[in-house]
Amino acid sequence: MSAITGIYQINEEPVNFQYGQKLMAALRKYPADDVQIWHSEKVFLGCHAQWITPESVGEQLPFYDDTRQCAITADAIIDNREELFQKLQVERSKQKRMTDSELILLSYYKWGEESPKHLIGDFAFMIWDQKQQKIFGARDFSGSRTLYFYKNDEKFAFCTTIEPLLSLPFIEKKLNEQWLAEYLAISGMIDAVDSSITPYKQVEQIPPSHSISIEKDKITLKRYSYLTQGKRLKLKSDEEYVEAFQSIFQEAVNSRLRTHRKVGAQLSGGLDSGAVVGYAVKNLPMNNSPLHTFSYIPPDDFQDFTPKYLLADERPFIQSTVDYVGRITDHYYDFKGQDSYSEVDNFLDVMEMPYKFFENSFWLKGMFEKAHMEDVGVLLNGDRGNFSVSWGFPLEYYAILLKKIKWILLLQELNQYNKNVGGSRLRKLSIISKIGFPILEKIFPEGTPYRLPTLINQEFARKTDVYTKFKDYGINQTGWYSSPNIFKERKKHFEDIFQWNAGSTLSSKLSLRYSLWKRDPTNDLRVVRFCLSLPEHQYVQNGIDRALIRKATEHYLPDKVRLNLKIRGVQGVDWVHRMIPNWNRFIDESHKLSKDERILNYLDGEVIKKALLKVKDGVKPERATDPDYKVLMRSLIIYRFIKKFT
Repeated sequence: MSAITGIYQINEEPVNFQYGQKLMAALRKYPADDVQIWHSEKVFLGCHAQWITPESVGEQLPFYDDTRQCAITADAIIDNREELFQKLQVERSKQKRMTDSELILLSYYKWGEESPKHLIGDFAFMIWDQKQQKIFGARDFSGSRTLYFYKNDEKFAFCTTIEPLLSLPFIEKKLNEQWLAEYLAISGMIDAVDSSITPYKQVEQIPPSHSISIEKDKITLKRYSYLTQGKRLKLKSDEEYVEAFQSIFQEAVNSRLRTHRKVGAQLSGGLDSGAVVGYAVKNLPMNNSPLHTFSYIPPDDFQDFTPKYLLADERPFIQSTVDYVGRITDHYYDFKGQDSYSEVDNFLDVMEMPYKFFENSFWLKGMFEKAHMEDVGVLLNGDRGNFSVSWGFPLEYYAILLKKIKWILLLQELNQYNKNVGGSRLRKLSIISKIGFPILEKIFPEGTPYRLPTLINQEFARKTDVYTKFKDYGINQTGWYSSPNIFKERKKHFEDIFQWNAGSTLSSKLSLRYSLWKRDPTNDLRVVRFCLSLPEHQYVQNGIDRALIRKATEHYLPDKVRLNLKIRGVQGVDWVHRMIPNWNRFIDESHKLSKDERILNYLDGEVIKKALLKVKDGVKPERATDPDYKVLMRSLIIYRFIKKFT
């Protein structure tokens, strides 16, 4: 709910108060309900507060506990408050008004550096323990809130955003080429495999699932949370699995309705966001205003070129959800006149680093802006549902049945699946066989997998030795995992914390910019742990994918959405169409970057030239998924970012 910052003087000299003022001044660009500081001889703490929850209104933050001699500044919403009240034996009379920062401090008193393990929610915090002469802080398991820092032999400085740190005279604004190499070599939406580094050489970050402690001149980063597929949950019936899921998911949603302002939700035509909306409205207090939903639609003049099973305009499904659920005020925005190219500088300013999700950048930011205008305090979404609540891939599950020689069940499932989605059963059996036995793909190759061209200059790749580093993570020279196995990919998703950083950076910084919190119940730690414990047959049943969430949303969502197996929404396919008015400017700038020697030290010039040949023959909106179109846009974003360094 805040931007936090501070300085700890490691040596014996007093902290320079003017440096603290510089940090706070740099945070003025963000809206605030209150601005407070606390300092002692060696420590300066600041908080640029945004009041989101009822308990945060008028909160003293930074907060200093005279008795324990500990001070805290926190950017946090804690969701397991009731559980913590019991564990910490908080008197009932004090519970209602107790702030989340006080709960974090009480947790630290009881569990010390193990305290982050007991916290569920979105948080980043720093505690000054005066008795132990120690700074301790942490970031939540998926890094929902950002926290950057700088350290030398004399000082430790931290902040929610990067720019304030760069305002300090002893921090040099210098490009981190190792980060850039990882960013360029990774083909997916991830930025870097090293979650502790940033695009700025002297600025680091606390990785997701990590705590930090600074005692004397020793700094320790420690991972406190590991999400692995542990012991399988065994219940007596499918109904019991559904009931257990509904209970946990409802608790996760309820936790995220806590605001003294309006509640909003991003809503597409799919299951994940629909489930969040359905469960939210069920428990939205009757004295609250209706749930505000915010949905993106393409402009009226966009001609959908996608196949029939894909849908660029999801309004028929969205409106079906709105009508069925009730108590919703729905908003639809096409953001006419905005496009990925014209928003580059603005988005670089928000992110403080390059980004890869340019197709959706302008409307992702626009949703926050519109929600802010409606006085929304919490903006719900279901972004992380693919690996938790809506997990379930039929062909991959059938490959398991094939390998386990459960052929009768496999044929039954395959027959049901074929009735549901249509197509050739023999064709599907061929795909299943290749998934189960990858050697068959090498013997009988079929088609070329979709892949963006490798953007990194190979000399730069050798200089930074980036591919050697990738090997430790199972990533090969294509820039992604060598194994196509979806189960291994899910396992890596939760093991490799770097996968969370890019999305978390976006939501954290947009939240700060527009004074509202993006909150995702599908990413709740309790929900994720439950979903990881389920046997695979709960996710695929009777030829239906994502079976658990489909069953769990009966009476929450209309069957048109809940049982939709044939049509999938695709957002962002209109990005080229939107750029038509700026297409010549886009080509001109791309041509300039293709000749810029500085940028060509990092980017592969031949890849850029090849892409330029394709875009010069005229704008073609149907090429929105073309790898060359995409790689050129990614290059331009990098180009703009690097130009910021003198």
